[in-house]
Amino acid sequence: MPGGILERLERDVVLGAEGYLFELERRGYVKSGPFVPEVVLDFPEAVRQLHREMLRAGAEVMVAFTYYGHREKLRMIGREDDLEPLNRDAVRLAREVAAEGDALVAGNICNTWAYDPEAPERSGAVVREMYREQVGWAAEEGAELIISETNDFLGEALIALEVIREHGLPAIVTFASTSDRTIDGHELDDACRRLEEAGADVVGLNCSRGPATILPLLERVRAAVDCHVAAQPVPYRTTPEAPTFQSLRDAGGARGFPVALEPFLCTRFEMADFAAAARDLGAGFIGICCGGAPHHVRAMAERLGRTVPAGRYSPDISLHPVLGDDVRDPAKKFANWKD
Repeated sequence: MPGGILERLERDVVLGAEGYLFELERRGYVKSGPFVPEVVLDFPEAVRQLHREMLRAGAEVMVAFTYYGHREKLRMIGREDDLEPLNRDAVRLAREVAAEGDALVAGNICNTWAYDPEAPERSGAVVREMYREQVGWAAEEGAELIISETNDFLGEALIALEVIREHGLPAIVTFASTSDRTIDGHELDDACRRLEEAGADVVGLNCSRGPATILPLLERVRAAVDCHVAAQPVPYRTTPEAPTFQSLRDAGGARGFPVALEPFLCTRFEMADFAAAARDLGAGFIGICCGGAPHHVRAMAERLGRTVPAGRYSPDISLHPVLGDDVRDPAKKFANWKD
């Protein structure tokens, strides 16, 4: 009954969940800065556990933790020889946990920082080989779809799509430009339309923008394409003045990105509101990106009408010893709790 990603999208919204990079950094398993997913090799149980938490919270796609797991990034930290085992092990971990529920397994590729729009043929050849390595290993390990995300260039996104199609797997391709255009000059809605024309199954936006500033762009994307639309913001309170989490600054002017973003974090209820709003504007693949955690995903799933395993532990404030419904004379007993 569940079926593959396209069959599921035809029936209902599919809930995705990422944000592994920031969550595992917070837990002490990923170094901020290079953000390379060494944890897959060094502490696989930490990755397995986070997959399981996302699954229990309602995520329907287990995404292999290979974001920034490409040759360019591993070379930067001196672990290029670990490239293949990291990519294969990441898919195996995702597949293992997906089998505990009805989740799909997604391979993952992302922006490479190797693409140069002024030398698209030369740099594109480098990017293509990097993607062929990652997608090939993911396909061999049983990935059922590939997510290409956080694309800044339409040219690089088209290369990613080309490689995914070479392997015959469904493709979700999303942009995360820090402006309303890709770096190579395409409006985001037009870039998504170009991807659809090239054969992408799902197009849309991920990362960079929080709920408030991603929704207007998603509406434009939805109007521009006929295929399914993906919506995966960061869970931070971005504003028209600071539309991306990279541009958020505290009261003293210090930049919050990437390791001082806690003051801007959305509540679970705000992310649940986003899930409903994205569904209502026609997005089909709805999730969360950098900064997301299982409690966000559970709230989103429940707002979408899902019953999930972790829902057994959803809040019930009526049973709280001070705020609960059965507390007698709270004003007398708990004077310091007055509004």
